Amino acid sequence: MTSIYSFSARTLGGEEVSLAKYQGKVLLIVNTASECGFTPQYAGLQKLYETYAARGLTVLGFPCNQFGKQEPGDAAQIGAFCEKNYGVTFPMFEKIDVNGANAHPLFSYLTGEAPGLLGLEKIKWNFTKFLVGRDGNVVKRYAPLTKPDAIAADIEALL
Repeated sequence: MTSIYSFSARTLGGEEVSLAKYQGKVLLIVNTASECGFTPQYAGLQKLYETYAARGLTVLGFPCNQFGKQEPGDAAQIGAFCEKNYGVTFPMFEKIDVNGANAHPLFSYLTGEAPGLLGLEKIKWNFTKFLVGRDGNVVKRYAPLTKPDAIAADIEALL
């Protein structure tokens, strides 16, 4: 059976990382962007990470430029922006596509496991979030409008 542990992704620093590295952790996987109305959610994601990391939560950020070209930067610019403006210390990965023929296989898997509204698999905008249990299976999908603090109770239930 496939789980998120079957996939790998390249960090902003260029290192290829198997998601099996996060086996046994609760994960919140998010497609992000630096020039989006939802960009301030980085602060909430960082707060969740700081609050729950010791208990087993890891937030994984995946920048994406597919929605309104709101992530124009390269890896160095994205990393500097996230650190400087929001103090991001959770793992961030290279910019990817989340929809279409060039979608990263992880996001094809996530959207297949947790379709959005009306059963549509397509991601509609930046800051769509996927909560993954310690077993590597997708538990829930959250819309971009869902603020990170609104997910805290679901995270606690999995920890």
